[in-house]
Amino acid sequence: MPTTLPGRELIKKYIDQNSISVASLGRMYGVGKMYMGEVLSGKKSGPSANALILKIIDDLKIVDK
Repeated sequence: MPTTLPGRELIKKYIDQNSISVASLGRMYGVGKMYMGEVLSGKKSGPSANALILKIIDDLKIVDK
């Protein structure tokens, strides 16, 4: 299974550049700040965490520039 590191890094860069907090991103996706932080750090993994990463990238139209 491929790693989510590139996607997680894109999301972290996006939220930093757009002044979006991890808590706000979590609220947007119906998860807590702690869970979102763990997903973005890679501490949480598995199908649901991977699906969340893909959903965020798709919803926010995040692309690697």
